Amino acid sequence: MGNEACDLDSTVSALALAYFLAKTSPAPKAAFIPVLNIPRAEFALRTETTFLLGEQGIPAASLIFRDEIDLGGLHRAGLLSLTLVDHHVLPGVGGEEQRGFPGSAGGDPSRLQPQGCAGGLTLPVSPASADAALEEAVVEVLDHRPLERDRAPGCQVTAEPVGSCATLVTERIAQGPPGVLDRPTAALLHGTILLDCVNLSPAAGKVTPRDVACVSLLEARFPELPARDTIFEALQAAKFDVSGLTTEQMLRKDLKVLSGDELLLAVSAIYVDLETFLRRPGLLQDLDAFCQAQGYAGLVAMMISFNEHNEPSRQLAVYSRCETLRSAVCQALAAALSLHLLPLPSPCTYAQGNALASRKKVLPVLRAALGGPGAARGPEEEVVLPPTPMNSLVEECPLAQAVPPLCPQKKDVLERVSRIAAGQPPGSPK
Repeated sequence: MGNEACDLDSTVSALALAYFLAKTSPAPKAAFIPVLNIPRAEFALRTETTFLLGEQGIPAASLIFRDEIDLGGLHRAGLLSLTLVDHHVLPGVGGEEQRGFPGSAGGDPSRLQPQGCAGGLTLPVSPASADAALEEAVVEVLDHRPLERDRAPGCQVTAEPVGSCATLVTERIAQGPPGVLDRPTAALLHGTILLDCVNLSPAAGKVTPRDVACVSLLEARFPELPARDTIFEALQAAKFDVSGLTTEQMLRKDLKVLSGDELLLAVSAIYVDLETFLRRPGLLQDLDAFCQAQGYAGLVAMMISFNEHNEPSRQLAVYSRCETLRSAVCQALAAALSLHLLPLPSPCTYAQGNALASRKKVLPVLRAALGGPGAARGPEEEVVLPPTPMNSLVEECPLAQAVPPLCPQKKDVLERVSRIAAGQPPGSPK
């Protein structure tokens, strides 16, 4: 099972590894089931995935989605062994980010806790919190992110800093019996690595020598695979084609959710430039409806687009009905020197000078601001937060029209965030 974003890498890694295990396992009665970690209804939002699977003749009807299999029931019956690909901590375990499910957390007063920022919402217990019980069923992990927690001694862990988890799956299959890898599986892995690593472009800062080696291996075994440029451009076009999506669908397409004390923060990757996004009719109402419906106290929208040389351009926008949370998130982002943020004329919007810093770099900054696990900052973030760039607001921008402040405790909350950023205990003297 892949992660809750269920992007192409998670999907193909789950499909390919399950296929390999089914072909090579010595256990005759074991069933190896690749699970796509979203409800079936959301699959249409994964446009690059539907495109690549369609190219290989894999119908959606043959896939198994999270809402179609009772993993908890299988585990309680003693029938589940779970392998995680493209992530290594299940949502609901230790406050790890979730995908799209509202929830709540405990109340440690030393963490950022803007009273009233939920706007009167009652935050339901997350269905994803039930995943905590599945942790003891995890027998293997393949991930290309740094490990945030140790696994049980009996769990086999492969965590390597490569550009794509599909690279780790390709290496695993290549080490297996000859003849297991077939052309459709090779095509899925090949396209996924190319998309994740931006066509192996060093300028994008994603690719490693192991990613290049796996692409070359797949091409050597299957010379008839499409040319790199051809498949990358087709997948890129499919991934960034959000022309037919509503604002809500754009926000849900690639969504992570961070849980803090008594609030949830949504983080959406959006595949248009900021100017195009801000021009969407009724944007403020759509953002407010999205957050209210899901129980999110705020939203960070991460825009990404590419030029003709496949070089990324990134911008950030922060939305919340709560002025305190909005200001705190903006200040935490501005304090992250590695992002090289430049405030834009519109409120709570930034150009990201370091275009190579993906959401993997931004999530720890936001998690630290919320007081979640892994909140310890590196040396570059151990600074006093600079003033929020609120003096350059543009009234006609939709993000400037937020509901009036709901949080009278703004000063106290911002002092806590400043102390977190400076590495001081929240209760310490100034």
